[in-house]
Amino acid sequence: MNLTKETKIAIIGLGYVGLPLAVELSKKFNVLGFDINSARVEELQSGHDSTLEVTDEALQAAASLRFASNKSELADSTVYIVTVPTPIDDNNAPDLRPLQKASEMLGEFVAKGDVVIYESTVYPGATEEVCLPIIEKVSGLKFNEDFFAGYSPERINPGDKVNTLTKIMKITSGSTPEVADFVDALYGSIVEAGTHKASSIRVAEAAKVIENTQRDLNIAIINEFAKIFNRLGIDTEEVLNAAGTKWNFLKFKPGLVGGHCISVDPYYLTYKAQEVGYRPEVILAGRRINDGMGEYVATQLVKKLASKKIHIDEAKVLILGFTFKGDCPDVRNTKIIDIVKELKDFNMTVDVYDDWANPGEVKHEYGIDLITELEEGKYDGIVLAVDHSGLKKMGEKKLRSFGKENHVLYDVKHVLKPSEADIRL
Repeated sequence: MNLTKETKIAIIGLGYVGLPLAVELSKKFNVLGFDINSARVEELQSGHDSTLEVTDEALQAAASLRFASNKSELADSTVYIVTVPTPIDDNNAPDLRPLQKASEMLGEFVAKGDVVIYESTVYPGATEEVCLPIIEKVSGLKFNEDFFAGYSPERINPGDKVNTLTKIMKITSGSTPEVADFVDALYGSIVEAGTHKASSIRVAEAAKVIENTQRDLNIAIINEFAKIFNRLGIDTEEVLNAAGTKWNFLKFKPGLVGGHCISVDPYYLTYKAQEVGYRPEVILAGRRINDGMGEYVATQLVKKLASKKIHIDEAKVLILGFTFKGDCPDVRNTKIIDIVKELKDFNMTVDVYDDWANPGEVKHEYGIDLITELEEGKYDGIVLAVDHSGLKKMGEKKLRSFGKENHVLYDVKHVLKPSEADIRL
Protein backbone atom coordinates (compact mmCIF):
# COMPACT_ATOMS: atom_id res chain seq x y z
CA MET A 1 0.00 0.00 0.00
CA ASN A 2 1.90 3.00 -1.32
CA LEU A 3 1.26 6.72 -1.02
CA THR A 4 2.42 8.66 -4.08
CA LYS A 5 1.66 11.90 -5.88
CA GLU A 6 -0.53 9.86 -8.20
CA THR A 7 -2.72 8.63 -5.32
CA LYS A 8 -6.28 9.66 -6.19
CA ILE A 9 -8.28 10.92 -3.22
CA ALA A 10 -11.97 11.79 -3.08
CA ILE A 11 -13.35 13.95 -0.26
CA ILE A 12 -17.04 13.23 0.36
CA GLY A 13 -18.72 16.33 1.78
CA LEU A 14 -17.41 19.87 1.23
CA GLY A 15 -18.51 21.72 4.34
CA TYR A 16 -16.48 23.24 7.16
CA VAL A 17 -14.44 20.03 7.48
CA GLY A 18 -14.18 18.62 3.98
CA LEU A 19 -13.22 21.72 2.03
CA PRO A 20 -10.13 22.75 4.05
CA LEU A 21 -8.98 19.12 3.94
CA ALA A 22 -9.46 18.93 0.17
CA VAL A 23 -7.50 22.14 -0.35
CA GLU A 24 -4.55 20.98 1.76
CA LEU A 25 -4.41 17.48 0.29
CA SER A 26 -4.57 18.88 -3.25
CA LYS A 27 -1.15 20.45 -2.64
CA LYS A 28 0.33 16.94 -2.50
CA PHE A 29 -2.10 14.61 -4.28
CA ASN A 30 -4.74 14.25 -6.98
CA VAL A 31 -7.93 15.32 -5.17
CA LEU A 32 -11.60 15.36 -6.10
CA GLY A 33 -13.98 17.28 -3.85
CA PHE A 34 -17.47 15.75 -3.99
CA ASP A 35 -20.75 17.06 -2.60
CA ILE A 36 -24.33 16.09 -3.43
CA ASN A 37 -25.28 19.78 -3.23
CA SER A 38 -24.72 20.98 -6.81
CA ALA A 39 -25.14 24.64 -5.75
CA ARG A 40 -22.28 24.21 -3.29
CA VAL A 41 -20.10 22.66 -5.99
CA GLU A 42 -20.89 25.46 -8.42
CA GLU A 43 -20.00 28.04 -5.76
CA LEU A 44 -16.63 26.38 -5.14
CA GLN A 45 -15.94 26.06 -8.84
CA SER A 46 -16.47 29.82 -9.10
CA GLY A 47 -13.74 30.30 -6.50
CA HIS A 48 -15.76 31.26 -3.40
CA ASP A 49 -16.45 29.49 -0.09
CA SER A 50 -19.52 30.82 1.73
CA THR A 51 -18.46 29.13 4.98
CA LEU A 52 -15.37 31.40 4.94
CA GLU A 53 -13.15 28.53 6.14
CA VAL A 54 -11.08 28.85 2.96
CA THR A 55 -10.27 32.25 1.48
CA ASP A 56 -11.08 32.95 -2.16
CA GLU A 57 -7.35 33.34 -2.83
CA ALA A 58 -6.49 29.94 -1.32
CA LEU A 59 -9.37 28.28 -3.13
CA GLN A 60 -8.44 29.76 -6.47
CA ALA A 61 -4.80 28.80 -5.90
CA ALA A 62 -5.77 25.14 -5.52
CA ALA A 63 -5.56 24.62 -9.27
CA SER A 64 -5.27 20.82 -9.07
CA LEU A 65 -8.42 20.46 -6.95
CA ARG A 66 -11.49 19.33 -8.89
CA PHE A 67 -15.10 19.53 -7.72
CA ALA A 68 -18.10 17.38 -8.67
CA SER A 69 -21.67 16.62 -7.66
CA ASN A 70 -22.05 13.73 -10.12
CA LYS A 71 -21.15 10.54 -8.27
CA SER A 72 -19.79 8.88 -11.40
CA GLU A 73 -16.75 11.14 -10.97
CA LEU A 74 -15.77 9.04 -7.93
CA ALA A 75 -15.03 5.94 -9.98
CA ASP A 76 -11.26 6.29 -10.40
CA SER A 77 -10.39 7.25 -6.80
CA THR A 78 -8.53 4.83 -4.56
CA VAL A 79 -8.82 6.66 -1.24
CA TYR A 80 -12.17 8.00 -0.03
CA ILE A 81 -12.43 10.39 2.93
CA VAL A 82 -15.92 10.89 4.35
CA THR A 83 -16.60 14.25 6.06
CA VAL A 84 -20.40 14.37 6.13
CA PRO A 85 -22.38 15.75 9.11
CA THR A 86 -23.43 13.57 12.05
CA PRO A 87 -26.34 15.41 13.68
CA ILE A 88 -28.86 14.29 16.28
CA ASP A 89 -32.62 13.86 15.85
CA ASP A 90 -35.45 15.42 17.82
CA ASN A 91 -34.97 12.80 20.55
CA ASN A 92 -31.25 13.58 20.89
CA ALA A 93 -30.34 10.24 19.32
CA PRO A 94 -27.58 9.95 16.68
CA ASP A 95 -28.80 10.58 13.14
CA LEU A 96 -26.48 8.42 11.05
CA ARG A 97 -28.40 8.81 7.80
CA PRO A 98 -25.81 11.09 6.13
CA LEU A 99 -23.08 8.55 6.97
CA GLN A 100 -25.21 5.63 5.86
CA LYS A 101 -26.07 7.28 2.54
CA ALA A 102 -22.43 8.19 1.92
CA SER A 103 -21.38 4.61 2.67
CA GLU A 104 -24.06 3.24 0.37
CA MET A 105 -22.88 5.50 -2.42
CA LEU A 106 -19.24 4.52 -1.91
CA GLY A 107 -20.23 0.88 -2.10
CA GLU A 108 -20.88 1.47 -5.80
CA PHE A 109 -17.29 2.57 -6.43
CA VAL A 110 -14.96 1.01 -3.87
CA ALA A 111 -12.67 -1.51 -5.53
CA LYS A 112 -10.10 -4.04 -4.33
CA GLY A 113 -7.25 -2.40 -2.44
CA ASP A 114 -9.12 0.87 -1.82
CA VAL A 115 -9.17 2.64 1.55
CA VAL A 116 -12.18 4.44 3.06
CA ILE A 117 -11.41 6.93 5.85
CA TYR A 118 -14.11 8.44 8.03
CA GLU A 119 -13.72 11.81 9.79
CA SER A 120 -17.29 12.34 11.00
CA THR A 121 -17.81 12.26 14.77
CA VAL A 122 -19.50 9.03 15.87
CA TYR A 123 -19.79 6.78 18.91
CA PRO A 124 -17.14 4.08 19.42
CA GLY A 125 -17.84 1.22 17.04
CA ALA A 126 -20.01 3.06 14.52
CA THR A 127 -17.50 2.88 11.65
CA GLU A 128 -17.13 -0.89 11.84
CA GLU A 129 -20.65 -1.72 13.00
CA VAL A 130 -22.71 0.63 10.78
CA CYS A 131 -20.72 2.07 7.88
CA LEU A 132 -18.46 -0.70 6.64
CA PRO A 133 -21.17 -3.41 6.51
CA ILE A 134 -23.10 -1.12 4.13
CA ILE A 135 -20.08 -0.85 1.83
CA GLU A 136 -19.64 -4.62 1.98
CA LYS A 137 -23.27 -5.24 1.09
CA VAL A 138 -23.37 -2.83 -1.86
CA SER A 139 -19.93 -3.60 -3.25
CA GLY A 140 -19.89 -7.34 -2.66
CA LEU A 141 -16.34 -6.93 -1.31
CA LYS A 142 -15.00 -8.19 2.02
CA PHE A 143 -13.79 -5.66 4.59
CA ASN A 144 -10.12 -6.05 5.52
CA GLU A 145 -9.61 -8.51 2.69
CA ASP A 146 -10.70 -6.62 -0.42
CA PHE A 147 -10.93 -3.06 0.92
CA PHE A 148 -9.77 -1.34 4.10
CA ALA A 149 -10.74 1.48 6.43
CA GLY A 150 -9.36 4.23 8.62
CA TYR A 151 -10.71 6.78 11.05
CA SER A 152 -9.21 10.21 11.65
CA PRO A 153 -11.61 12.50 13.53
CA GLU A 154 -11.92 16.09 12.39
CA ARG A 155 -10.79 18.84 14.73
CA ILE A 156 -11.91 21.86 12.73
CA ASN A 157 -12.93 24.87 14.82
CA PRO A 158 -15.20 26.99 12.55
CA GLY A 159 -14.09 30.59 12.29
CA ASP A 160 -10.72 29.95 13.94
CA LYS A 161 -7.96 31.37 11.75
CA VAL A 162 -5.17 30.42 14.18
CA ASN A 163 -5.84 26.77 15.03
CA THR A 164 -6.31 25.60 11.47
CA LEU A 165 -6.21 22.09 9.98
CA THR A 166 -2.44 21.86 9.54
CA LYS A 167 -1.71 23.31 12.98
CA ILE A 168 -3.81 20.87 15.03
CA MET A 169 -2.40 17.42 15.85
CA LYS A 170 -4.39 14.74 14.01
CA ILE A 171 -5.51 11.43 15.49
CA THR A 172 -5.23 8.61 12.95
CA SER A 173 -6.11 4.92 12.89
CA GLY A 174 -6.53 2.03 10.49
CA SER A 175 -8.26 -1.33 10.26
CA THR A 176 -4.91 -3.16 9.99
CA PRO A 177 -1.40 -2.14 11.09
CA GLU A 178 -0.43 -1.53 7.45
CA VAL A 179 -3.49 0.63 6.81
CA ALA A 180 -2.88 2.52 10.06
CA ASP A 181 0.60 3.40 8.79
CA PHE A 182 -0.87 4.43 5.42
CA VAL A 183 -3.52 6.71 7.01
CA ASP A 184 -0.94 8.18 9.37
CA ALA A 185 1.43 8.93 6.50
CA LEU A 186 -1.38 10.50 4.48
CA TYR A 187 -2.32 13.01 7.18
CA GLY A 188 1.27 13.40 8.30
CA SER A 189 2.10 14.75 4.85
CA ILE A 190 -0.04 17.86 5.44
CA VAL A 191 -0.40 18.31 9.22
CA GLU A 192 2.52 20.34 10.53
CA ALA A 193 1.56 19.71 14.16
CA GLY A 194 2.05 15.98 13.72
CA THR A 195 -0.15 12.94 14.20
CA HIS A 196 -1.10 10.53 16.96
CA LYS A 197 -1.67 6.99 15.72
CA ALA A 198 -4.32 5.27 17.84
CA SER A 199 -4.23 1.52 18.35
CA SER A 200 -7.65 0.98 16.76
CA ILE A 201 -10.52 2.72 15.02
CA ARG A 202 -12.66 2.39 18.16
CA VAL A 203 -10.04 4.16 20.28
CA ALA A 204 -9.87 7.01 17.75
CA GLU A 205 -13.67 7.28 17.69
CA ALA A 206 -13.83 7.35 21.49
CA ALA A 207 -11.08 9.97 21.75
CA LYS A 208 -12.95 12.32 19.47
CA VAL A 209 -16.30 12.00 21.17
CA ILE A 210 -14.89 12.71 24.65
CA GLU A 211 -12.97 15.82 23.51
CA ASN A 212 -16.16 17.80 23.07
CA THR A 213 -18.01 16.03 25.89
CA GLN A 214 -15.36 17.21 28.35
CA ARG A 215 -15.61 20.78 27.04
CA ASP A 216 -19.41 20.62 27.25
CA LEU A 217 -19.22 19.63 30.91
CA ASN A 218 -16.68 22.33 31.73
CA ILE A 219 -18.98 24.97 30.25
CA ALA A 220 -21.98 23.45 32.04
CA ILE A 221 -20.43 23.87 35.48
CA ILE A 222 -19.54 27.50 34.67
CA ASN A 223 -23.14 28.07 33.51
CA GLU A 224 -24.35 26.65 36.81
CA PHE A 225 -21.93 28.92 38.67
CA ALA A 226 -23.38 31.88 36.72
CA LYS A 227 -26.92 30.99 37.78
CA ILE A 228 -25.85 30.83 41.41
CA PHE A 229 -23.83 34.05 41.32
CA ASN A 230 -26.66 35.92 39.59
CA ARG A 231 -28.90 35.05 42.53
CA LEU A 232 -26.21 36.19 44.93
CA GLY A 233 -25.72 39.47 43.09
CA ILE A 234 -22.08 38.70 42.24
CA ASP A 235 -20.58 39.32 38.80
CA THR A 236 -19.61 35.94 37.34
CA GLU A 237 -16.72 37.24 35.24
CA GLU A 238 -15.11 38.89 38.27
CA VAL A 239 -15.32 35.61 40.16
CA LEU A 240 -13.80 33.67 37.25
CA ASN A 241 -10.98 36.19 36.89
CA ALA A 242 -10.18 35.86 40.57
CA ALA A 243 -10.30 32.07 40.54
CA GLY A 244 -8.28 32.05 37.33
CA THR A 245 -5.23 33.35 39.17
CA LYS A 246 -4.70 29.77 40.41
CA TRP A 247 -2.45 27.88 38.00
CA ASN A 248 -4.72 24.87 37.53
CA PHE A 249 -8.09 26.61 37.32
CA LEU A 250 -9.65 26.01 33.89
CA LYS A 251 -10.64 29.32 32.32
CA PHE A 252 -14.02 28.63 30.76
CA LYS A 253 -16.80 31.18 30.39
CA PRO A 254 -20.58 30.86 30.68
CA GLY A 255 -22.59 30.90 27.48
CA LEU A 256 -24.89 29.25 24.99
CA VAL A 257 -23.51 25.93 23.73
CA GLY A 258 -24.56 25.33 20.13
CA GLY A 259 -22.93 24.33 16.89
CA HIS A 260 -22.26 21.00 15.23
CA CYS A 261 -19.88 19.54 17.86
CA ILE A 262 -20.02 20.42 21.54
CA SER A 263 -23.81 20.38 21.84
CA VAL A 264 -24.16 17.20 19.75
CA ASP A 265 -21.24 14.86 20.42
CA PRO A 266 -22.10 14.04 24.06
CA TYR A 267 -25.37 12.50 22.89
CA TYR A 268 -23.44 10.09 20.65
CA LEU A 269 -21.51 8.83 23.66
CA THR A 270 -24.53 8.61 25.96
CA TYR A 271 -26.48 6.75 23.26
CA LYS A 272 -23.80 4.08 22.99
CA ALA A 273 -23.36 3.93 26.77
CA GLN A 274 -27.06 3.21 27.27
CA GLU A 275 -26.98 0.65 24.47
CA VAL A 276 -24.43 -1.36 26.48
CA GLY A 277 -26.37 -0.99 29.73
CA TYR A 278 -24.85 2.07 31.38
CA ARG A 279 -26.86 5.22 32.01
CA PRO A 280 -24.57 8.27 32.19
CA GLU A 281 -25.40 10.81 34.87
CA VAL A 282 -22.83 13.60 34.77
CA ILE A 283 -22.80 13.92 30.96
CA LEU A 284 -26.58 14.16 30.70
CA ALA A 285 -26.76 16.60 33.63
CA GLY A 286 -24.33 18.87 31.81
CA ARG A 287 -26.39 18.63 28.65
CA ARG A 288 -29.57 19.60 30.51
CA ILE A 289 -27.90 22.69 31.94
CA ASN A 290 -26.45 23.81 28.62
CA ASP A 291 -29.60 23.04 26.63
CA GLY A 292 -31.57 25.22 29.03
CA MET A 293 -29.40 28.33 28.84
CA GLY A 294 -31.38 29.98 26.03
CA GLU A 295 -34.54 29.79 28.11
CA TYR A 296 -32.60 31.06 31.13
CA VAL A 297 -31.34 34.14 29.25
CA ALA A 298 -34.86 34.94 28.07
CA THR A 299 -36.27 34.56 31.59
CA GLN A 300 -33.59 36.85 33.04
CA LEU A 301 -34.41 39.49 30.45
CA VAL A 302 -38.14 39.26 31.17
CA LYS A 303 -37.55 39.72 34.91
CA LYS A 304 -35.36 42.75 34.32
CA LEU A 305 -37.88 44.31 31.94
CA ALA A 306 -40.63 43.79 34.51
CA SER A 307 -38.47 45.41 37.22
CA LYS A 308 -38.26 48.51 35.00
CA LYS A 309 -42.07 48.59 34.63
CA ILE A 310 -41.88 47.72 30.91
CA HIS A 311 -45.00 45.89 29.70
CA ILE A 312 -43.85 42.42 28.67
CA ASP A 313 -46.55 41.66 26.10
CA GLU A 314 -45.87 44.93 24.29
CA ALA A 315 -42.09 44.83 24.50
CA LYS A 316 -39.82 44.98 21.46
CA VAL A 317 -36.51 43.14 21.72
CA LEU A 318 -33.45 43.27 19.50
CA ILE A 319 -31.24 40.18 19.38
CA LEU A 320 -27.75 41.00 18.10
CA GLY A 321 -26.19 37.88 16.59
CA PHE A 322 -27.68 34.56 15.51
CA THR A 323 -24.77 32.29 14.52
CA PHE A 324 -23.57 29.75 17.09
CA LYS A 325 -20.28 31.62 17.64
CA GLY A 326 -18.60 34.92 16.89
CA ASP A 327 -17.08 35.86 13.51
CA CYS A 328 -18.45 32.70 11.91
CA PRO A 329 -21.42 32.31 9.53
CA ASP A 330 -22.39 28.86 10.88
CA VAL A 331 -25.98 28.75 12.18
CA ARG A 332 -26.16 24.98 12.70
CA ASN A 333 -27.81 24.14 16.01
CA THR A 334 -27.54 27.73 17.23
CA LYS A 335 -29.03 28.22 20.67
CA ILE A 336 -29.99 31.82 19.94
CA ILE A 337 -33.19 30.37 18.51
CA ASP A 338 -34.13 29.24 22.03
CA ILE A 339 -33.98 32.85 23.25
CA VAL A 340 -36.11 34.00 20.32
CA LYS A 341 -38.76 31.32 20.83
CA GLU A 342 -38.99 31.92 24.56
CA LEU A 343 -39.38 35.69 24.15
CA LYS A 344 -42.03 35.20 21.47
CA ASP A 345 -43.91 32.94 23.90
CA PHE A 346 -44.22 36.03 26.08
CA ASN A 347 -45.87 37.74 23.10
CA MET A 348 -42.89 40.04 22.54
CA THR A 349 -41.84 41.41 19.17
CA VAL A 350 -38.37 40.07 18.42
CA ASP A 351 -36.02 41.36 15.73
CA VAL A 352 -32.80 39.50 14.95
CA TYR A 353 -29.75 41.11 13.34
CA ASP A 354 -26.66 39.25 12.14
CA ASP A 355 -24.58 40.38 9.16
CA TRP A 356 -22.50 37.18 9.32
CA ALA A 357 -25.42 34.78 8.87
CA ASN A 358 -26.95 33.88 5.52
CA PRO A 359 -30.52 35.29 5.57
CA GLY A 360 -31.82 32.57 3.24
CA GLU A 361 -30.37 29.80 5.41
CA VAL A 362 -31.77 31.34 8.59
CA LYS A 363 -35.21 31.65 6.99
CA HIS A 364 -35.12 28.07 5.67
CA GLU A 365 -33.84 26.45 8.86
CA TYR A 366 -35.54 28.57 11.53
CA GLY A 367 -38.31 30.55 9.83
CA ILE A 368 -36.78 33.88 10.88
CA ASP A 369 -36.39 36.93 8.67
CA LEU A 370 -33.21 38.72 9.72
CA ILE A 371 -33.41 42.50 9.77
CA THR A 372 -30.78 44.32 7.73
CA GLU A 373 -30.96 47.79 9.25
CA LEU A 374 -30.63 48.83 12.90
CA GLU A 375 -32.97 51.58 14.11
CA GLU A 376 -32.24 53.83 17.07
CA GLY A 377 -34.67 54.38 19.92
CA LYS A 378 -36.88 51.42 19.00
CA TYR A 379 -36.34 48.63 21.52
CA ASP A 380 -37.22 47.87 25.13
CA GLY A 381 -34.57 45.18 25.30
CA ILE A 382 -31.23 44.74 23.52
CA VAL A 383 -29.51 41.35 23.79
CA LEU A 384 -25.86 41.14 22.73
CA ALA A 385 -25.99 37.40 22.04
CA VAL A 386 -22.94 36.76 19.82
CA ASP A 387 -19.51 38.38 20.05
CA HIS A 388 -18.95 39.23 16.39
CA SER A 389 -16.11 41.74 16.02
CA GLY A 390 -18.45 44.36 14.54
CA LEU A 391 -20.86 44.10 17.45
CA LYS A 392 -18.06 44.26 20.00
CA LYS A 393 -16.74 47.46 18.43
CA MET A 394 -20.09 49.20 18.90
CA GLY A 395 -19.55 49.71 22.62
CA GLU A 396 -22.14 50.58 25.26
CA LYS A 397 -23.22 53.94 23.83
CA LYS A 398 -23.97 52.60 20.35
CA LEU A 399 -25.69 49.48 21.69
CA ARG A 400 -27.91 51.54 23.98
CA SER A 401 -28.79 53.90 21.13
CA PHE A 402 -31.05 51.16 19.74
CA GLY A 403 -33.11 51.25 22.92
CA LYS A 404 -35.92 53.48 24.07
CA GLU A 405 -35.26 55.89 26.93
CA ASN A 406 -36.22 53.11 29.36
CA HIS A 407 -34.65 49.84 28.23
CA VAL A 408 -32.56 46.82 29.27
CA LEU A 409 -29.17 45.92 27.81
CA TYR A 410 -28.23 42.24 28.28
CA ASP A 411 -24.60 41.29 27.62
CA VAL A 412 -24.63 37.51 27.14
CA LYS A 413 -21.01 37.27 25.96
CA HIS A 414 -19.29 39.49 28.58
CA VAL A 415 -18.24 41.98 25.91
CA LEU A 416 -18.92 45.03 28.07
CA LYS A 417 -17.68 45.98 31.51
CA PRO A 418 -19.92 44.94 34.42
CA SER A 419 -21.06 48.54 34.92
CA GLU A 420 -22.00 49.03 31.26
CA ALA A 421 -24.72 46.38 30.98
CA ASP A 422 -27.98 45.97 32.93
CA ILE A 423 -27.56 42.19 32.94
CA ARG A 424 -24.63 39.90 32.19
CA LEU A 425 -24.75 36.13 32.01
